[in-house]
Amino acid sequence: MATAAFDLTGGVPEEREFVVAEKPDDGLRDAVNVWIEEENGLFAMRIGVEAVGNAWDRHEFWLDVAFADGRLLSKRGDGAVHAPHGADGRPTVRGTGPVRFECEDPFRRWTVSYRGQAAETSAQAIIDDPDFKETRWSDLEIAAEMDMAAPPWVPGSLLPEAAAALGGEQGSFMSPRYEQLFRCSGTVTVDGVGRPFKGNGLRIRRTGFRAFAGFWGHCWQSAVFPDGRAFGFNIYPPREDGEPNYAEGWIIDTDGVHTPARPVEVPWLRRFVTGGEDVSCVLETVDGRRVAIAGTTFVNVRSRGGFAKPVDWPADFPLVQQSHAFYTWDGQSTTGMIERSSKPSVMES
Repeated sequence: MATAAFDLTGGVPEEREFVVAEKPDDGLRDAVNVWIEEENGLFAMRIGVEAVGNAWDRHEFWLDVAFADGRLLSKRGDGAVHAPHGADGRPTVRGTGPVRFECEDPFRRWTVSYRGQAAETSAQAIIDDPDFKETRWSDLEIAAEMDMAAPPWVPGSLLPEAAAALGGEQGSFMSPRYEQLFRCSGTVTVDGVGRPFKGNGLRIRRTGFRAFAGFWGHCWQSAVFPDGRAFGFNIYPPREDGEPNYAEGWIIDTDGVHTPARPVEVPWLRRFVTGGEDVSCVLETVDGRRVAIAGTTFVNVRSRGGFAKPVDWPADFPLVQQSHAFYTWDGQSTTGMIERSSKPSVMES
């Protein structure tokens, strides 16, 4: 799929790509984060920076680099804030400590880099103890160029019922945001040993206030295929009170047509495993097609957190798992992301 065939802005104003440069109101969050999956499933990573108004002088960052053999390099922390303005004077840089994101061309190209240390652990160790003590370290360098491969998706923009759901409390769980699929190339260097890679990924820009109290779970999947097709969706579980739950998705065909869809078969999180999990899904498009996408995770990472818990954090608050998967759609295969969360009360022991 040639990116030139698309309006890669998707109608989103260019200004939304630029970071918040001056200290905002307390509680407002300005975040850049990416998911990257190596094209053959050898490893995958998540990198993010979260700038919060009430801690503006030290932005939070998080990193997970997960290998298919179960090894994991992980780091949570904060650091000195990078100057937000790029060479052209526009606020195109969101960075702190070892992490730096830069918008080189809005909705077309971003870069990300990491230079520091990360704790050595494993996907199984995170399942057993997400608050593990960081005692072993590796030197880690990451550099990647990300070329956007599809227009951004703004949740709530495709289906009227999704817009209605996000207009209430359910919208506060994700805050104003959009996400955009990309293809990328770069280098990962661990303890001086580097390996170039090519991969796929998803970039998320989120700016606004966010609240987690009352959240009860979700399933979020997305990927771009070699022939240009792509899909994505996010859905919250059915509500106990019978009111509508947020559910929205889309597909892109080989001709570039972007069609809204509803997720109708979803692989809800029910147990923590390190990989090899069936995460197949089915979408029904608004023009009446049923799109089945087969999926199998090649590495799963239980979340270590990375956001502030509400003061009244409930005992049954959802547990989160971020995963990377092989997806197949009508014979075409690719790698992509999946994040899920479920209340402990519905998880299998």
